[in-house]
Amino acid sequence: MSTQSQIDYHRIARAIAYIQSNFKLQPGLDEVAEQINLSPAHFQKMFSDWAGTSPKKFLQFISLEHAKSLLKEEKASLFDAAYETGLSSTSRLHDLFVKIEGMSPAEYKNGGKNLSIQYSFSESPFGTVITASTEKGICYMAFENNKETALGNLKLKFPNASFFEEHNDLQKNALSIFDKDWTELNTVKLHLKGTDFQLKVWESLLTIPMGKLSTYGSLAGKIGHSKASRAVGTAIGSNPVAFLIPCHRVIQSSGNLGGYRWGSDRKQMMIGWESSRMYSENPILP
Repeated sequence: MSTQSQIDYHRIARAIAYIQSNFKLQPGLDEVAEQINLSPAHFQKMFSDWAGTSPKKFLQFISLEHAKSLLKEEKASLFDAAYETGLSSTSRLHDLFVKIEGMSPAEYKNGGKNLSIQYSFSESPFGTVITASTEKGICYMAFENNKETALGNLKLKFPNASFFEEHNDLQKNALSIFDKDWTELNTVKLHLKGTDFQLKVWESLLTIPMGKLSTYGSLAGKIGHSKASRAVGTAIGSNPVAFLIPCHRVIQSSGNLGGYRWGSDRKQMMIGWESSRMYSENPILP
C-alpha cells in the first residue's frame, strides 16, 4: 500500500506536468488543485512544503531559459573559480561530505561473492528509494516504486553477494541528505564498484554545486578527456548511487535536460527542488 509521502510525490509530479503542459494558459491554483483531486488550500500547502516555493516559481527553475543561464554562468567559470580557490559555501558542499572509495577486485570478484550487503527501502521527496551498503559505505541507491524490481536490480550488480534487509546507520546518514541542513551533514562514505575512469567521472560530478548545472562536454574537459564526451555520458549513465552522486545536474549543451536513469520527470523535479532551495527567498504562492 502506498504511504502518504508516495501519494504526495505522485500528486506533485502530476501537478507539475499539468502546469507545464498548460503553461501558456496560465492555469490558476484552483484548476491545478482540481486536476489532482485536492482543495486549493491543501494543494498550496503540500506543494510549498515539498518545494519551498510556489508552483509558478518552481516552473521557472526547470525552464529552458533558466538552464541556459546556468550553463552560461558555468562557461564563465564563476563557480569553477570558487572551488579551485577552496572557497566553501552551502552550494558546493556535495564534494566536501561525499567521499568515494573504489572496491578492490577482491571485493567484487565472482559477482561479489565476498560481499555482505544490507539494504532498506525509504521514502524521499522523489519517491521510494532503495539504499544498500557494505561495511565500508553506501554501494547502491536507486529510485524504484516496485520493491521486487528494486531488489532485483541491486542483485544484478552483485549476483553472488549475501543480502540482508536492514536499515543501518550508514544508510540513515546517507538519507539525511533529503531532510537535513547540508551544513550539518556527516561525511557520507560510498563504496563503489567501477573502473578507474568511471570513478573519476563520478568524483567529478561531486564538484557540480547544488543549484548549478553542467554538460557532458564540460565534465569531459574537467577530467582531461575533452574528446570523450560520449564515454563520459556512458559513465554518468551507469552511476550506481542516485542523488548522492548528482548525475541529475548534467544536461545537454542546448539547455534541454535530457534523459535520466531514474526517469526524466524525476530529474526535472530534482533540479527544480534544489534550485528552489538555493534561489528562493520568501516565496509567495500565486
